[in-house]
Amino acid sequence: MVEVKDEPLDRGTSLEIRQREADRILAAADGYRLIAFDLGGRALTSVELAARVMDWEEQAPQRTAFVIGGAEGLAPSVLERADASLSLGPFTLPHQLARVVAAEQLYRALTINRGLPYHR
Repeated sequence: MVEVKDEPLDRGTSLEIRQREADRILAAADGYRLIAFDLGGRALTSVELAARVMDWEEQAPQRTAFVIGGAEGLAPSVLERADASLSLGPFTLPHQLARVVAAEQLYRALTINRGLPYHR
């Protein structure tokens, strides 16, 4: 996961805040496959995510950056640059909680791919 500092919410419009965060996200993810977690993305089961992660591990570039927007969400420029957009579900999560949920789902996907008993 790529983590960049949240932009203060009192420093501009929603679009300006998202764009400043986007500039930092895109710079940090340069040279990486970019996967955006976004409400408008595709929802996958854990097994489907595991299959996608396996595919990404086997294809160039073998470095993948997973991104979650700040409190205002992701800027259009990040979503346009993303190689895939995934949803954590139809509900809205605070971005700090979304990080935890995304990390757990990625861990679950890796354990599925390695045949470990975490996912039952």
